[in-house]
Amino acid sequence: MKLIRYEYQTEGNAELFKFTSIGPKGRIKKLIVYSQMLQEDIYNLAFGDYVEETDTMNDAIATNNNDSKKVLATVASTLYLFTEKHPDCWVYATGSNDARTRLYRMGITANLEEIMEDFEVWGLRNSVWYEFEKRNEYEAFLVKRKLY
Repeated sequence: MKLIRYEYQTEGNAELFKFTSIGPKGRIKKLIVYSQMLQEDIYNLAFGDYVEETDTMNDAIATNNNDSKKVLATVASTLYLFTEKHPDCWVYATGSNDARTRLYRMGITANLEEIMEDFEVWGLRNSVWYEFEKRNEYEAFLVKRKLY
């Protein structure tokens, strides 16, 4: 993707990414974690603020560092490396609340043409998965790298 993003660090399996959000609230460490779900070929995508005291991630904090587009672009960019390392896997994502899920939908909608060049995108609505379409509300998302 050609969006402006933060630089990130990761290790060999591309399942944990670290970066720093920079804005009016200061420098805030962020984590992006891909974790295998019960179904072997599906990984959950989670991201949030890094909490040093507990060495954990908090995905419920609203940082409001005026860089949400750049943060989302960073998260989206990690999908390329993750799916390069795990080409047959699906990635599941949903927000920690309805507002965040809506924010993710808006980000997908705004960049859908570019995203669909490389990924299949599905949305969950009323317990049924549909190919992602603009103007529809979704409860969660599934993406998979297109294999050429």
